[in-house]
Amino acid sequence: MNQLHGMKLAYAAITLNAVIVGFSFLFTKMALQQATPLDTLVYRFAISFAVMTIPVLFGQVKLNFRGKRLLAALPLAALYPLGFFTLQTFGLQHATSSEGGILYAFTPVLTMIIASLFLRERTTAFQKLSIFLSAFGVVFIFAMKGSGIDWSNMTGILLLFLSCLTSAGYSVLARSLLKTFKPAEVTYLMLGIGFMIFLIASVTNHTASGTLHTIFEPLLSGTFIISVLYLGIFSSLLTALTANYALSKLEASKVGVFSNLSTIVSIVAGAAFLKEEITIYALIGSIMIIAGVMGTNRMGRRSKTINYEAKKKNVKA
Repeated sequence: MNQLHGMKLAYAAITLNAVIVGFSFLFTKMALQQATPLDTLVYRFAISFAVMTIPVLFGQVKLNFRGKRLLAALPLAALYPLGFFTLQTFGLQHATSSEGGILYAFTPVLTMIIASLFLRERTTAFQKLSIFLSAFGVVFIFAMKGSGIDWSNMTGILLLFLSCLTSAGYSVLARSLLKTFKPAEVTYLMLGIGFMIFLIASVTNHTASGTLHTIFEPLLSGTFIISVLYLGIFSSLLTALTANYALSKLEASKVGVFSNLSTIVSIVAGAAFLKEEITIYALIGSIMIIAGVMGTNRMGRRSKTINYEAKKKNVKA
């Protein structure tokens, strides 16, 4: 019963994760109107790290790194947030956000491949088809909008692809580390390392360009403050906690496919806040995405139920 309850919480956590990420695109656009990408990342991770540090200091969140291999967690932070956000930021300087959205749709596919190689996770033919269906749903939405990939722009495409690869690698490595680390411990390390590295990079960049005095200027904007509060508390801290918790309970391939739900959320957010039209092709693509997510995870739950029942019969025998 506890295992089943944990799995239900994991599915709820990763669904919440997708919803938060879907709205993060809107808040990221708002923040970038007031600050550079690097400064936005600094404030984003400063807030997330500070917010999590408060309950840690008061003992409400207990972390225990004694006897654990902290060096093993460093590659995780190198993949996410450092690698992912750095590659994504520079990739979007050379490519469009639509190209980024199309490529990011295939992150679950990369996750499935890497998880099968390094974690020996097995997926059925139906689950593989479901993952590809979910990815195709995202591509269908962008394609019907008239978006596509300009293959002549290989610099941006390569950087965005590498950002997807780091995201997939993070899911697989986190799944492995969470056998010895608690989700909160992994999250705290990720946020702390991310904040320190981005702060050093931002201060170095401002010092070199003689603009260090402008680093606090974005805080004069109420829009920026609201945006980074959302990005820091929800889209960094809460998404890290929910993703790490889900990965501690579910296979990486099952968790990865939920990322495509954020495309549906961004469509709803655009309609609600930017008065964008929800088209018929957006609905069709959304149905593909949802069907893909349900297919990937439904088959997994069924196989676990069968295995559980088989074990019960063996015990009785």
